[in-house]
Amino acid sequence: MNKEEFVAKYKVERHNTTSLKWDLLEQRFGDPDLLAMWVADMDFKTADSITEALANRVNHGVFGYSYVPQSYYDAYFKWMDERFSFPLKKEWIRYSTGVVAALYWFINAFTEPEDSVIILIPVYYPFHNAVRDCGRKLITCSLNYENGYFAIDYDRFEQAIIDSRAKLYIHCSPHNPAGRVWTEEEQAKLFEICKKHNVLIVSDEIHQDFTFDNHQHIPAAVVKGGNYRDRIITVNSASKTFNLAALIHSNIIITDDILREKYDRYIKTVNQTEFNTMGLTATEAGYTGGSEWLESLKNVIYSNYMYAKDTLHKELPEIIVTPLEGTYLMFMNLTKLVPPDKTKEFIQDRCRLAVDFGEWFGTDYKGYIRLNLATTPENVKIAISNIIREAKLLKEER
Repeated sequence: MNKEEFVAKYKVERHNTTSLKWDLLEQRFGDPDLLAMWVADMDFKTADSITEALANRVNHGVFGYSYVPQSYYDAYFKWMDERFSFPLKKEWIRYSTGVVAALYWFINAFTEPEDSVIILIPVYYPFHNAVRDCGRKLITCSLNYENGYFAIDYDRFEQAIIDSRAKLYIHCSPHNPAGRVWTEEEQAKLFEICKKHNVLIVSDEIHQDFTFDNHQHIPAAVVKGGNYRDRIITVNSASKTFNLAALIHSNIIITDDILREKYDRYIKTVNQTEFNTMGLTATEAGYTGGSEWLESLKNVIYSNYMYAKDTLHKELPEIIVTPLEGTYLMFMNLTKLVPPDKTKEFIQDRCRLAVDFGEWFGTDYKGYIRLNLATTPENVKIAISNIIREAKLLKEER
């Protein structure tokens, strides 16, 4: 279906639905009347195949102990093989109650207190939190940045590993919030450095299904024919793809027998949770029947991005918009428009927007903001219009 038809059918009012994104604005931002453009959560109903499968499960009326059926593996494996050329085996798969929860498990399973863990910033803030909360040393390595485009500084990355003796690298692919879809060559260079210094790689690939403009997600475990699999753990989920975060279900892929055995020994000590039947049902239904919905959604997201980028470039060229190769999150540099320490005042108090602020992703990124584009074109137009209006008023006041 076209963009207009998709929006008309799937847009939904989310106020007063226990929505963290919309109903906790007072608690999170101190103002309940902001336009919610922050946390990575969509303002669209999920795919029909998912709501129908969940309704059937609910109507059955029994929610006892469950297991992962063969049909789940069939759907998931087909999705991964056809879209990412990543054929899977059942024995490689483990599960978690979410990607973030899995990060905590990996850090505790594969490193010791006071070990160093390295991340490329700016990056999703739970990466920072997980390292600190687990009592590890957080090592940050800044991506190179030029005119809105982020790239890896391999020399800086390797030197940071050497200096810190890092044991673990958390990889974000596609990268949030830099919007990069890492090429196979970029990843191979990173992973070769990790191999050289015996660094384990955890690859968060939750945004794998959101790539645009002919960019192709290459799973870490298939880079160079799987040459680095003995040091890679992958975690992904249908939660971003089909807006299922509250169903708390994610997939863990550990292809290496030794790593998997070590993980299994650890997880027995901290997690004896049963499978989430609704998460399994929704994920299988999405991978089985959600392709058309997803492609229509991606058209809406990319149209929102092109509108925002082109309009800002025309009206406010001072704002630098990061190219959107992947994810549905647009990173913007406002430092040429407003002083970094005035960003919150400008965006929240004047533009009336709730956003993710750049410093959440790394201390060097104050003056940046991240906008969630998985919403209606109307919301995007309001957000961009508010920024343009207030920026022009700000210029007049000067």
